[in-house]
Amino acid sequence: MASPLRTPLRTPSRSLPRMRAALLALLLLAGALAALTTTAQTARADEQICDQYGTTTIQGKYVVQNNRWGTGATQCIDVTSTGFRLTRADGSVPTNGAPKSYPSVYYGCHYTNCSPGTNLPMQVGSIGSAPSSVSYTYVDNAVYNASYDIWLDPTPKRDGVNRTEIMIWLNRVGPIQPIGSRVGTANVGGRSWEVWTGSNGSNDVISFIAPSAITSMSFDVMDFVDETVARGMAQPSWYLTSVQAGFEPWQNGAGLAVDSFSASVGTGGGDGGGDDGEPGACEVTYTTNSWTNGFTADVGIRNTGSTAISGWEMSFALPDGQSVTSAWNATLSSAAGTVTARPVEHNRNIEPGGTQSFGFQGTHPGGTLGEPARFTLNGTVCTVK
Repeated sequence: MASPLRTPLRTPSRSLPRMRAALLALLLLAGALAALTTTAQTARADEQICDQYGTTTIQGKYVVQNNRWGTGATQCIDVTSTGFRLTRADGSVPTNGAPKSYPSVYYGCHYTNCSPGTNLPMQVGSIGSAPSSVSYTYVDNAVYNASYDIWLDPTPKRDGVNRTEIMIWLNRVGPIQPIGSRVGTANVGGRSWEVWTGSNGSNDVISFIAPSAITSMSFDVMDFVDETVARGMAQPSWYLTSVQAGFEPWQNGAGLAVDSFSASVGTGGGDGGGDDGEPGACEVTYTTNSWTNGFTADVGIRNTGSTAISGWEMSFALPDGQSVTSAWNATLSSAAGTVTARPVEHNRNIEPGGTQSFGFQGTHPGGTLGEPARFTLNGTVCTVK
């Protein structure tokens, strides 16, 4: 009677290793299938572009472009959900000439191809702020710059070359230099930059060169636009048509990447502001008196809106080399070249149609006295009379 009882007990003990092995095999197979599925999904998430001027859209609002305009050699980019990576960059061109290409991601309009839903072109004088951020991955064994481009034109241009190009070089590798010649330095967006100006034969170029590599930056595009206007290379009546972040490679470049990019452009807001791009409900007069290395400025603020302004804050960027030494009828502070004026008790209110004023004394480097290109009152862009 004991024998029949032992047999069924031994049978599971012999088959248990086989069952465990089978279960393990199934789990491994499931894991492999999951890995294959994940790999396939990852591969499908990216898009490769090798066409010379091939483009695609990311995040429903930015355009990524291969833009291989200066060479016949092969160039390919892998587009991600937040940017792109240069995966193939064959050939080289002389470093004393133009680069091979400008693979980039942009917001706005570039040769009739406008990013979805963009509000560009927009008149410079009606822009309240244009926040943007970008992050890069750099490589060795290549000659290139990491460039953020800002395009300006007297007309709301959506095709062809614009009048003025602003280039921000966040990194420079190899024996290359910006167009034109160095004309000094500037403090823009809280950083110090070399400033170069010149022409490439098609448009004017102003370049801001970082003294050392910057891998990521968040800033207001208008800080660089204001500096360009202050230097006489654009006007508030001109239009911002696009902003772009990418690379100009001369030799090699595989592995370079824009890891992330964001950009938006907002109007001044307030009465008269908004999506129509009109200036806000304020008007500014700026009257100066200068001598060899000094000057005074009187600033008048007129409320052109229908409601009273109770308390105000005015911001403007002084041209490079200017600084404030004293002020009256306002408290002035300065940071990264931007001056902020706040009222004293007797002029803090501005009735509809009414005017308040303040003034300051400052220094300048000599020559023709430049003036601020843009004034904002409580975040609203004012008309300059």
